[in-house]
Amino acid sequence: MVVNEAMERTLPDWVRYGVFWHIYPLSFCGADIRPSGPREFHGRGLDSIINWLEYARDLGASGLLLGPIFESATHGYDTLDHMHVDIRLGGDHAFDRLAEACRNMGFSLILDGVFNHVSRSHPAVAAALDAATNRLTTQDVPWQGLVRANIDTDGKPTLEVFEGHDDLVDFDHEAPQTVDYVTRVMNHWLDRGATGWRLDAAYDVPSSFWAKVLPQVKEAHPYSWIFGEVIHGDYPHIVKESTMDSVTQYELWKSIQHSLETDNFFELDWNLKRHNVFLDSFIPQTFIGNHDVTRIVSQIGADKAALALAVLMTVGGVPSIYYGDEQGYVGVKEERFGGDDDIRPKFPLFPNELSRLGEPVYRLHQALIALRRRNPWLLNARTETMELENKRFVYRSHSVTGVESITVELDITGTPSFVIRDGSGAVLYRK
Repeated sequence: MVVNEAMERTLPDWVRYGVFWHIYPLSFCGADIRPSGPREFHGRGLDSIINWLEYARDLGASGLLLGPIFESATHGYDTLDHMHVDIRLGGDHAFDRLAEACRNMGFSLILDGVFNHVSRSHPAVAAALDAATNRLTTQDVPWQGLVRANIDTDGKPTLEVFEGHDDLVDFDHEAPQTVDYVTRVMNHWLDRGATGWRLDAAYDVPSSFWAKVLPQVKEAHPYSWIFGEVIHGDYPHIVKESTMDSVTQYELWKSIQHSLETDNFFELDWNLKRHNVFLDSFIPQTFIGNHDVTRIVSQIGADKAALALAVLMTVGGVPSIYYGDEQGYVGVKEERFGGDDDIRPKFPLFPNELSRLGEPVYRLHQALIALRRRNPWLLNARTETMELENKRFVYRSHSVTGVESITVELDITGTPSFVIRDGSGAVLYRK
């Protein structure tokens, strides 16, 4: 517990009290994800998100978690230039306007750092291929060192790629040039107005690489918050070895969704016990929806999705809400070309253009986020099981000191319902 208390004191307040609205900007702003010709700006950039800041504030969010915004070939995760905002999103000045608007509203701004791989069209890839083919030295070729090309038995240069995607070429994370480059990029955007980073595909990058980069970033920006996308593995060990502040709690996401889908609360109970262990060493980044997974409503239906939200807002962690989930959006991720389109929709230019059909879901999100913010000790709450059946689960979330607590009753024996009570048994919320 001493380790956890020491760690907790290092969290900046904007994280301790944070609930983030997660946006995939390219689709949100209506950019052409797969341009057939030159990538162009069509009149709506990052700064159009300013129209939505009051909406996000009224939801209860305290900041934005943005998907990739830098120059890329298509979907944002095939980066061409980390030092400039994509022209399709209005370029650097659009970022500056959004960052200023966030500062004026007291909103934090977390960026998506794609530092595991780059587009095959990135100049570092061409430099690596040129160097390997012509046996040039580092001094001979600009960009040399960020990507490594090898010569195969036929004398042809080959590249390491990300999870079999030929268009996504891995950085050379053993190279000091890559350490320097990623450090420079992260500090540049924190200097320019960002407050934190999500590290994309952090699970595929050696922890030793992050341990070289992140202390330098933290030295320059001690109040930043940096968490990695880690799908599975030994979360506490990864956090410790990498020096990241946190990782994405995919285990909890999966157990919430799957328990409700299969009417088996024993799975959720087991994972909440693991979650307690994680909380002893770091505060996980929690969610029930993001840009890579089928929408929670499509997975388990609207009634059960309400229970999923109740769990998210009553257990430890730093939660995020994926845009559209607060409106009850549906969307299925498919393993095919363009299979992410359904879960990454374009949003209207202004909130008043949304359908009124989503208002009840929005109000539910408002109520449960407000409940969480009235109980800030939930950041580091531990849970204990009170009652457990396949279709009924009652757990108590309590502060580390044990002084504060709430009880959550989940019931799917009939129409899915939940009740949240305070420590004295008074009902705080019922659905």
